[in-house]
Amino acid sequence: MSSQQIPEDSLPAVQETAHGAVEGTDDPFADPGLPAHKPRIQDLDERAANRSERAVALMFTLSMLATVGFIASYVIFPVDKIVYIWPFGHVSALNFSLGLTLGAALFFIGAGAVHWARTLMSDVEVAAERHPIEATPEVKAQVMADFAAGAEESAIGRRKLIRNTMFGALALVPLSGVVLLRDLGPLPEKKLRTTLWAEGKQLINMNTMKPLRPEHITVGSLAFAMPEGLDPESHDFQTQMGKAALMIIRIEPDDIKDKRQRDWAHEGIVAFSKICTHVGCPISLYEQQTHHVLCPCHQSTFDLSDGARVIFGPAGHPLPQLRIGVNSEGNLEALGDFDEPVGAAFWERG
Repeated sequence: MSSQQIPEDSLPAVQETAHGAVEGTDDPFADPGLPAHKPRIQDLDERAANRSERAVALMFTLSMLATVGFIASYVIFPVDKIVYIWPFGHVSALNFSLGLTLGAALFFIGAGAVHWARTLMSDVEVAAERHPIEATPEVKAQVMADFAAGAEESAIGRRKLIRNTMFGALALVPLSGVVLLRDLGPLPEKKLRTTLWAEGKQLINMNTMKPLRPEHITVGSLAFAMPEGLDPESHDFQTQMGKAALMIIRIEPDDIKDKRQRDWAHEGIVAFSKICTHVGCPISLYEQQTHHVLCPCHQSTFDLSDGARVIFGPAGHPLPQLRIGVNSEGNLEALGDFDEPVGAAFWERG
């Protein structure tokens, strides 16, 4: 039966509410008011309140431990470790531990805050009439008073165990984001400052895998070399070649404009890093007549007859040169490492 079909004499003449009786009305949906406030056990029994305090503190403490576990997972589990976990099957140990610990850290902060609000903070319903957006001075004063009262009722000043553990949990959780910066890659330390080139290392032809001799390099030709002892089948071959890749060019000695370049060469044979100083692309386009090399990525152009200086493009500095000579066997060899770090000009050039 709908409300329109209810006889008027069947409607209650008086509606009881928590705030007293309301005069009879023809509106069957009249606001019944707020129910009477019922105190919680924590409001009546200090021992129950202390138990809730310890429970909240325990959750915040568990959040701190989970955050520490998140950070420790980066140290304990290698990236390639796979484990079997029922019912998920074979999963990455690192990813699983990171997700589990970070989820637990966030969950226990939320659960602790909810339990704190439900059991220890004030639960008295306060009705406020709508008011204009711009509050009057009286309302502002009342808001500040209510805020102070709420802070007092939350017992954050009195219940130091909750306060301290909450601050600890909130302070540790952001460390998870800091640790995630590790995924940007390992710190370069000084690894980018040096390569495998050293005094006495022979120049190995990348095509024949045999030592290069001066007679193998003709004027106008371009060859690529790697350091002696580097195995193409080794797991770090690409990493090492990303720094040690070398291009060999023979120029008429009279065409070399830079004095140091001429001194570091052998009979016009010069050796420069193959790695572009813009963003690290490999350079391989050589123009014989001008002695220019071009990076195919962003068209940075270097003059190999003038210290490999930049004549066009976004590269910021010349290609590093490798000082070379000839050993007792007549093979080309390095007389040291590059004169400066190879590749793009980031912090490793500081």
